Amino acid sequence: MLTRSTLHGLPSGATRGAAKPEKNRRVDDEQDECELLVRLTRRLDYLPIATTSPEVALDLVGKEPLSAILTDLGMSLMGGLELCSRIMGARPDVPVIVVTGLGSMEAAIEAMRAGAYDFLNKPVDANALGLSLRRAVQHHRLQEEIRILTAPSSSISSEWMIGESEPVKRVKEIVSRVGPSEATVLVHGETGTGKELIARAVHRFSARSEGPFVAINCAAVPASLLESELFGHARGAFTDAKVSRDGLFVRASGGTLFLDEIGEMPLEMQAKLLRALQERVVRPVGSNSEVPFDTRIVAATHRDLESDIASRRFREDLYYRINVVKITAPPLRDRGNDVLLLATHFLALTTQRCRKEAMGLSPQVASLLLAYDWPGNVRELENCIERAVALARFSSVSAEDLPERIRSFTPKRFSMAAGDEQEILPLDELERRYILRALKIVDGNRSRAATLLGVDRRTLYRKLERYSGGGTTTIAAQENLGQQ
Repeated sequence: MLTRSTLHGLPSGATRGAAKPEKNRRVDDEQDECELLVRLTRRLDYLPIATTSPEVALDLVGKEPLSAILTDLGMSLMGGLELCSRIMGARPDVPVIVVTGLGSMEAAIEAMRAGAYDFLNKPVDANALGLSLRRAVQHHRLQEEIRILTAPSSSISSEWMIGESEPVKRVKEIVSRVGPSEATVLVHGETGTGKELIARAVHRFSARSEGPFVAINCAAVPASLLESELFGHARGAFTDAKVSRDGLFVRASGGTLFLDEIGEMPLEMQAKLLRALQERVVRPVGSNSEVPFDTRIVAATHRDLESDIASRRFREDLYYRINVVKITAPPLRDRGNDVLLLATHFLALTTQRCRKEAMGLSPQVASLLLAYDWPGNVRELENCIERAVALARFSSVSAEDLPERIRSFTPKRFSMAAGDEQEILPLDELERRYILRALKIVDGNRSRAATLLGVDRRTLYRKLERYSGGGTTTIAAQENLGQQ
């Protein structure tokens, strides 16, 4: 029986303004079967182009941008395993799907062992073909994304804050503007978002960059010792105070003092801190004299200080003193592709530190990392990568190397808690808002949004076109989510 080998590209995405799809190629020794598969793949919104020659197929593999390859194993002019092997040797980045009859299962298993991505039984079922191709194309797309992100031209290690998302760009822009000033800065953000990293960048951009950067976590120091740490103490001020000691305000003179978790500072200490900031002097514990300091203050907190002011947990006058310029550290779940940038960065650092050979991320791992919501933010991602490197058995991190919470994570859908007093919206409007939220999370990338939402890309395009009144371009521009 003569056989076929088919090469597929990306879905066409028949929406106005969509990116031009990649070309598709097909090889089939049996023209009728080849034409049947062409019709099937066109119905699935692919652009198939066929050839019945294995030699032509190999030539096309070397020249054309391909996303997946479908090949039969029972070739008359060339062995199917040989063709499969030669294709994977020439384009290891392109997933190969093999087609086999029921009596050729052993050959299919051999092809899978040789590196084939998937196999289908004859006669080919349209639903099975669609599912296999969709997974293969997504696999290829993730590989391409990882390749681009890990290319030497990325030069991500030189950036003080790794990321290319809009929230990160905004932070970098504000830091570059406020850094050279002497303004007091308040950095707000969830735990693990890199607040100290931002504080250090403010210091680096300032005229004080040659001076010291001194940091203290106000939540980690007992209230009874915090005053001494910040302001210093005189000899004999308390038990074991055998010598006088300068506080951090004085030791940071000429540089920057970073007050992390300032929202945890006791109210009594807040009053003393306010006076120090207003007068630019400190009085060491047990001393009758005041000591001037020349220090820039950068504070940080994960708390909602305005709510704390309302509940009298934080002084309003101190809040306005430290909140001259506010910088918000974005949570990792809002940074889209930055997850993969950071993951590859941590992967390189960890393998180097552990003296292991360079490793990569498998497409499945990349997909899991993009889908997870990262409640622990960048710190949790770094911990995850360190764990994966320690457990990895192969040259790339696999899904089994990730924590169970990431492997089994399912994106949250709608919150419909009992007693919710919000207005009940029509289902169409609720769906529209949810889709736009998904697009925002992935920086407008519709392919990843479709994956996140659990629908195919054509379905997502149709819905966007309906919402915009004819054309996805309009709604994408309105939401500033134009990335394809």
